[in-house]
Amino acid sequence: MKAKQQVFRVRRNYNRWVANQTLEDYALRFTAKKARKFSAARVSNTALGAISFLALEAIGGAITLNYGFTNSVFAIMAVALIIFLTSLPISYYAARYGVDIDLLTRGAGFGYIGSTITSLIYASFTFIFFALEAVIMAMALELTLGIPLSIGYVICALVVIPLVTYGITLISRFQLWTQPFWVILQLLPFIFIAYQDISSVSNWVEYELEYNTDGSSFNLLLFGAAASVMFSLVAQIGEQVDFLRFLPDYDRSSLDKKAKRRWWVALLAGGPGWIIVGAIKILAGSFLAVLALNNGVEPENASDPAHMYKVAFAYITNSPDMALALAGIFVILSQLKINVTNAYAGSIAWSNFFSRLTHSHPGRVVWLVFNVVIALMLMELGIYRVLEDILGGYAIIALAWVGSLVADLVVNKPLGLRPAHIEFKRAHLFDINPVGVGSMIIASI
Repeated sequence: MKAKQQVFRVRRNYNRWVANQTLEDYALRFTAKKARKFSAARVSNTALGAISFLALEAIGGAITLNYGFTNSVFAIMAVALIIFLTSLPISYYAARYGVDIDLLTRGAGFGYIGSTITSLIYASFTFIFFALEAVIMAMALELTLGIPLSIGYVICALVVIPLVTYGITLISRFQLWTQPFWVILQLLPFIFIAYQDISSVSNWVEYELEYNTDGSSFNLLLFGAAASVMFSLVAQIGEQVDFLRFLPDYDRSSLDKKAKRRWWVALLAGGPGWIIVGAIKILAGSFLAVLALNNGVEPENASDPAHMYKVAFAYITNSPDMALALAGIFVILSQLKINVTNAYAGSIAWSNFFSRLTHSHPGRVVWLVFNVVIALMLMELGIYRVLEDILGGYAIIALAWVGSLVADLVVNKPLGLRPAHIEFKRAHLFDINPVGVGSMIIASI
């Protein structure tokens, strides 16, 4: 039964920028078919640019040093599996219908106004992780160039804005040009470590906690604590979807079997596939944190990616300055690649959130700057010092939202309890649908 309600017309005010879709990137509506002009490989490569973020290594190092090798590895494997399974239906329906995570949520039992709440949750994810990634880059600037952190924060925040202003058009080029250099710098130190110091792997596996003499044993509480930090990554699929909605229209008659096969490969790689590479990077961070400890790095710095990779690149060259320079270049490149994604996704989330609250839309670029400013404030307040507490708390709400969304797509839809297509038009939806909003609130509590 279709929902019956009276929709009052409220005229929105728009900035002239909104008419320029090169700047706007369909921030408030579904992606037009004419905009889905990029090849499947290019869209997938742009989405995969997000896997560069070194917060993965930082999380891997932090949970290993705090909860032990065994508990951390079990948590990484369990959470990665759950994230893959939840990301698959979200990626498919978003790419098939050309909608972002907000429009997808709107029709998945949340309603027109109800999805505003999830837009705020998603926007929070983007500026929290933008801040974390920018802090990591600022710490690399301090380590390599001696730039004070307070100044480094400003530099690392503002440098992203020009790269994101023109949306996927410029971001896709940036990710394409930087990807080969990033892959080489990512893999090279591990190849040298495996060749020169294979015993470091056994040191990693045997890592024990100071207060737990049997570091190889499984502890359910420590496993849960490690998993709670990991679960904050479940909202990353929203950023993947912001790019996957530009995949070629799957229903076009011009797409032959080969084209559709490429479409599916691009979807799986750029969508749920991100967590496969992500889990490997988290394990890499776990390994590098222990390696850094064994090479004399202080425990409070061992989970910092800049210090991690300084130790790792030292296996390539005997020059400490060269190792430091390589580590700095790698960290800066990695963080730029992810923060263009965080800033872009945040600009879209804030556009949806405020357009419904204020009935005004000054343009995606305005909310891009707004998102970066919030992240900069968090950086100056010392967000990195409370990394685990923030991510553990955020994970509860994020998982409740994504779980409710997936349940609607994989349970309600096959049972015929919701429309067969993705319905996001306001006239066909309740303002606040208790099905999605209610389930998210109950799950959060």
